[in-house]
Amino acid sequence: MQNLLDLFQYSFFTNALLAGVLTSIVAGIAGTYIVARKIVFISGGITHASFGGIGLGYFLGINPFLGAAVFAIMAALGIEWTTSKANVREDSAIAMLWSLGMAIGIIFVFLTPGYAPNLMSFLFGNILTVSVQDILIMAVLALFVVAGIVVFYRPVLYMAFDEEYAKTSGLNVKILKYITSVFIALTIVMSIRIAGIILVLSLFTIPQAIAGIFTHDFKRMIYISVLFAFMGIMIGLIGSYYFNLPSGAIIIFTLISMWAILKSVVWLKNFRHQVV
Repeated sequence: MQNLLDLFQYSFFTNALLAGVLTSIVAGIAGTYIVARKIVFISGGITHASFGGIGLGYFLGINPFLGAAVFAIMAALGIEWTTSKANVREDSAIAMLWSLGMAIGIIFVFLTPGYAPNLMSFLFGNILTVSVQDILIMAVLALFVVAGIVVFYRPVLYMAFDEEYAKTSGLNVKILKYITSVFIALTIVMSIRIAGIILVLSLFTIPQAIAGIFTHDFKRMIYISVLFAFMGIMIGLIGSYYFNLPSGAIIIFTLISMWAILKSVVWLKNFRHQVV
């Protein structure tokens, strides 16, 4: 216990702790919307398309996450536009932008002068490398996400469960879809530092799967998702430090283990009631 408390004297650990809190908040909110609206595949396309921005950032010598944010937003808006205006099937648009982003990223990484950059932290995440600047950016984004869900809770709820009802209620669904897509893109890029491109989407789906064991109420799912996302990130953070393993992988393994254990407990409880 004392060894665990000693970790708080290190700035990298406190930065990681703050990043975990902020990420769990945005992942809990955005992930609940993603799962409720059934756009997990779209979010996966946005995630992988952002790799193009990371490669371009390395090539230009700028912050790779800035490039990732630009590409993620372009992919989010591109998917919405191509499916509504260009008469392209949604899955086809996602596949094209997904592949294009990855291809652009690989090309620019290959063209970057000197040694090839270490992409492991971008692909699999490393919460222990979060900087103070990252924390400030995360805090601003988390503030916008929380403010957005508080002010526009009803429109978001309608959009998530019944888009047709949202239209008949007088909401500008097209504009709302573009705005929510941008926020989803930014929250995904923000979370890449934690779990990496390969695993980040799990942060937006597994806590929601756990929450779904206890409730189907949208607001309660947000709260429970935030809680379990935070628990998974914290356990993954500590495990990553002590066992010298990739933080993203430990976080996702922890979350899936939580889901499996809780699901088993509920199943056994229901089975016992049926037998009795």
